[in-house]
Amino acid sequence: MYEKIIILDFGSQYTQLISKRIRRLGYYTEILPYNTLLKNLQSPAIKGIILSGGPESVYAKHSPQIPSKIFRLNKPVLGICYGMQLMVKLLNGKVIRSKEREFGKTNLTILKRTKLLKGLPKHFPVWMSHSDKITKLPPGFINGARTSACKYTLIADDKRRFAGVQFHPEVTHTKFGLKIIENFIKEYCDIKREWVFENFIKTTTDGIREVVGKNQVIIAVSGGVDSTVAAILMHRAIGKKLIAVIVDNGLMRKNEIAECRFNLKKKLGLNLKVIDGSSVFLKKLKGVSDPEKKRKIIGKTFIKLFEQVAEKYKDVKFLCQGTLYPDVIESVSVKGPSATIKSHHNVGGLPKRMKLKLIEPLREFFKDEVRELGKKLKIPKELLNRHPFPGPGLAIRILGPVTDERLSILREADDIYITELKSRNIYNKIWQAFCVLLPVKTVGVMGDARTYENVIAIRAVNSSDGMTANWFNFKQTDLMEISSKIINNVKGVNRVVYDISNKPPSTIEWE
Repeated sequence: MYEKIIILDFGSQYTQLISKRIRRLGYYTEILPYNTLLKNLQSPAIKGIILSGGPESVYAKHSPQIPSKIFRLNKPVLGICYGMQLMVKLLNGKVIRSKEREFGKTNLTILKRTKLLKGLPKHFPVWMSHSDKITKLPPGFINGARTSACKYTLIADDKRRFAGVQFHPEVTHTKFGLKIIENFIKEYCDIKREWVFENFIKTTTDGIREVVGKNQVIIAVSGGVDSTVAAILMHRAIGKKLIAVIVDNGLMRKNEIAECRFNLKKKLGLNLKVIDGSSVFLKKLKGVSDPEKKRKIIGKTFIKLFEQVAEKYKDVKFLCQGTLYPDVIESVSVKGPSATIKSHHNVGGLPKRMKLKLIEPLREFFKDEVRELGKKLKIPKELLNRHPFPGPGLAIRILGPVTDERLSILREADDIYITELKSRNIYNKIWQAFCVLLPVKTVGVMGDARTYENVIAIRAVNSSDGMTANWFNFKQTDLMEISSKIINNVKGVNRVVYDISNKPPSTIEWE
């Protein structure tokens, strides 16, 4: 059993990022609901507890609470945002409702040195998010830092090994956030550094073999990074008992199926089956505009087709998916009270009753971690560097109803866009790039004639994990030439626009 840091989830969209940062430092973490029984936190293997942020006020009627006895377990505790306010309230400090909310990047100034601030400069930027504010510290705490709008920004009781921060150290916008988390672990928690990818691979493959036994497993593959890494991990565990299935749903990019067949079967040696389900998907999506309905239709249709494939094999009992944590946290609250943002076809879009049992070995991982895991599994670099592509495919990049004509327009535009990025050596500088077909037409002039045709939006962002993202700053000439090439070569398009929205407040995909 690994020694570990427990993260109690109070509903922050960034809870898993805390876990990710700690794992990158080489320590094992588990995320548990905020209402985990106290007796389950007493294990000697638990070397520290982190109270996550959350959207509630500590004084709201139904806000998540914990027993004050948690601070008598003789374990280090770090409170983040809501977690800090709850800590202060339970330890006899004072928190009040505030009419003003501080959100976004601001500068922190250190007032007094604590172990949490070891090795940090006096001033650095942090990412704030709070409405309630602390007006009185609990006994034993010192005020380590402040911002212009927040008097108590970082507090600590080094003797009892308690600390709190009113900002998010886990997000990349906080410059020395990882160092603060590392200081908490090294200065407060007596824990061994033993969480590495090699250990994960061994533990996971051993666990898969035990669960699967003599049965076979179908894995849904798309040629993308997530499903490819999941497939190779499964293949290492159970070999030929794994059946990799690509469903051609008619929503793939240009030449996608042929490329996937070559990469997965020829290059990686998987036992691959290709199923043509395009007519089924397009029939079910006919006339559907609502993105949530699209996702749920696609999810249910995927499962139905996989179950039909499974019936052809005597011993198939499991379905494996390359689901990642951003899919989970944006779809449903699996660990705590996190808010639903959108349903992903492979999470919120799954039917309630399934004949196959799910295996999701990457469910706790973020994209960059999956790429690192893929390197350890010796997957070729060109496959690991592919941009993310959503499971529902082009259906959620067509705003409005999905038709053959609109799919054809989007495929051609997207193929030109990606080809141009690669030819200009820009592709690998971008985390994700794609085209979106808008549900509007605009007037144009082509060949001295009036046109009334479609608008393509192009999107390009950089991110480390998909939870936050910044739009990519193209050279003006690149944007101009890419736009011209799409308009001149894709029949039915007379306008191209560029999306310069960050996440948050926008999502990366449009639907």
